[in-house]
Amino acid sequence: MLNLAGQLTWLSVDSALLVGNPLGDPVRRQQAVYLPPGYDADRSQPYPVLYYLPGYGNDVVSTVAARPWERNLIQRADQLIVAGEMPAALIVVVDGWTSLGGSQYIDSLHNGPYARYITEEVVTTVDRDFHTNPQARGLFGHSSGGFGALHLAMQHPGVFGAIAAHSADSYFRYSAMPAFETTRRALTRFPSFSAFADDFVAREKRSGDLFEAMMTLAYAAAYSPRAAQAYAIDLPFCLATGELDEAVFARWLAFDPVEAMLNPAAGAALARLKLCFIDCGRQDEWKLDVGARIFAQRAKAQGVRVIHEEFEGKHSGVRHRLERSMPLLLEALK
Repeated sequence: MLNLAGQLTWLSVDSALLVGNPLGDPVRRQQAVYLPPGYDADRSQPYPVLYYLPGYGNDVVSTVAARPWERNLIQRADQLIVAGEMPAALIVVVDGWTSLGGSQYIDSLHNGPYARYITEEVVTTVDRDFHTNPQARGLFGHSSGGFGALHLAMQHPGVFGAIAAHSADSYFRYSAMPAFETTRRALTRFPSFSAFADDFVAREKRSGDLFEAMMTLAYAAAYSPRAAQAYAIDLPFCLATGELDEAVFARWLAFDPVEAMLNPAAGAALARLKLCFIDCGRQDEWKLDVGARIFAQRAKAQGVRVIHEEFEGKHSGVRHRLERSMPLLLEALK
């Protein structure tokens, strides 16, 4: 039981954009929607909305599930609103799951146009079915969800007015490359990418190296697809020798938020935001604190309103940081 003062409901989005996606993933997607205490669809002032993007390996259900001795995103938001530490707002947990564990929330030839699905279909459906303020939309996420928040703000400016990126995938030269050889060793034990993925899903227990391999496969499906066919994916390394494939890795780097900030167009898009909040734990296992520092420095140099924070912590177990970002986003959106 979540024991909320507000209410958690579900919103079905039938995506026309995801029809025919190569992985055969569902086109009917369930978004979780938190309504604050006393939600009144007829009140004169519409509600701000914060959209949350789960990290890789997490979906909507796992994000809103109750866990003993823990508070999830929805419970934290509910308690902040009840305590008067955050204004009443809707929280939408977005379904960006794929069969490979996540879409990175980008438009991909292999996975489907997940960025457009969010910005054109999910947002439109939420505005249609709930009493929302289109001028007060925030976007936030953790890990791959943090990356998604940065990517969507840069590629679809104007949809969201403020964003927060917690432990966001960035600086791929540090964060992604260490998993390449682990992935190669795992994949070479199987006759095909699909055989590896089927084995991964069927396992009761999955080791860390297999998780890294699945995650890298998902990244390749997002960043370096070869064709609109299942598992038509280019890896950023040679599967036989492990040698880095510079051309493919360059395609990955084109999505790296740190690299993107070298493009004045990305800076101009982010400069439209009322707030860009980015944080990371100093002990992050993927070294994402490095990417956060570089990104913040480059964004500030381009006039982006950035709050950058570091804290004692690793990559997981950082839900308490949502209590920092949600009030800041809503304050900026007022």
